[in-house]
Amino acid sequence: MNMIESLEIDRWSGPFPAEAQKSALDALESGKVVFCPNLAFTLSDEETTLLSSDFASGKAKNISLDPSKGEIRGTAEHSETERLHGMLRRFSKGTAQLVAGLFPGYGRGIEQARTSYRPVEIVGRQTSPRKDDKLLHVDAFPSRPTHGRRILRVFSNINPAGKARVWHVGEPFEDFARKYVSAVRRPYPLEPSLLAALGITKGKRSAYDQIMLGLHDKGKLDARYQREAPQTEFAFPPGTTWLCYTDQVLHAAVAGQFALEQTFHVDIAAMGNSERAPLKVLEKIMGRSLV
Repeated sequence: MNMIESLEIDRWSGPFPAEAQKSALDALESGKVVFCPNLAFTLSDEETTLLSSDFASGKAKNISLDPSKGEIRGTAEHSETERLHGMLRRFSKGTAQLVAGLFPGYGRGIEQARTSYRPVEIVGRQTSPRKDDKLLHVDAFPSRPTHGRRILRVFSNINPAGKARVWHVGEPFEDFARKYVSAVRRPYPLEPSLLAALGITKGKRSAYDQIMLGLHDKGKLDARYQREAPQTEFAFPPGTTWLCYTDQVLHAAVAGQFALEQTFHVDIAAMGNSERAPLKVLEKIMGRSLV
């Protein structure tokens, strides 16, 4: 199965042709990466000074903007923090226009979450296997239960030196899930309530959240799977943009430096075909409700 679908658009806001909307929606919800080879996020002359790994605090791999509070996290104290804030706000606005124009049916069922800047080179970055995004995985939030809401992310490569951002894209979600779902640990009695009461999670984890976290960990910790799993390498050149449901697309970011990313949360009910959502796939496999 070809997991990359090209979309020939060159602007961030619509209106987009109905055929482009239909193609993008079908590819996105089918578990493909929608690749926009002609859609660049162009920095201003002033913003090019932000292309340095020195902006990262060293404690976090990404710098992020919280849209609800307007706060930036993960950056070292720097005189250009306000300029960094402006770049992230501009990317946030552009991606909101893009998603609204391509997927008008999502309407009020979509919520914009964090905007992030990734200035650190991926190659050579050391971390624990569970946190290592160089390994194939689906996204799941340990502290923020989604209860089945989708995780949609938009990425742009802004590397100034012509360096691609390289991903490995794996097999379809259902094939992956069937390998591990029976081995995922079930929560102890009262565990979700206790984690929420202690503030470790923002609300109680559903059975779905527990399974998604387990799938994330099982896949990353299985060295044989990482070596032998079907996967395709794809290089996203500078000046390009791509988007996918990262809770569905098995992906690994293996090389690259200087990228922007925007996260959205999407209600399953807003989808064009909700049966493709990981929640529905897992419920079909397990034969029971998970939220």
